[in-house]
Amino acid sequence: MRNQKPILLVEDDQVDAMTVKRSLKKVHVTNNVERAKNGEEALAWLRNPDNERPCIVLLDINMPRMNGIEFLEVVKQDNALKTIPVIILTTSKDEMDRVKSFNLGVAGYMVKPVDYVQFVDVIQTINMYWTLSELPE
Repeated sequence: MRNQKPILLVEDDQVDAMTVKRSLKKVHVTNNVERAKNGEEALAWLRNPDNERPCIVLLDINMPRMNGIEFLEVVKQDNALKTIPVIILTTSKDEMDRVKSFNLGVAGYMVKPVDYVQFVDVIQTINMYWTLSELPE
């Protein structure tokens, strides 16, 4: 990523979280990765004034307590949070999940590949896009 603000990873699966972190290191992303295990934890983290605003949120959809769609519904209605870019990173290939996500203003929707090399390619694509994008401060 272009700046050193944290990345917020909202992912309930420990193995998937480790794969994302390992992939970020592999493509030389040095931003600190903060992890929330569901949407409720992510909202609490985002609303904590002691935490720096993340440069991006990587969001799974299928999670307990508050899933990714429910999280998006809250975040995109919150004036303090709605401009944070959110990328869906999920196993869901459900067309309705994609439609709902884009209707709620996600910046991208990526399906997690099973193959690690392909997973790294997805993370590299996300990194390249956000490195080149001109975002407001």
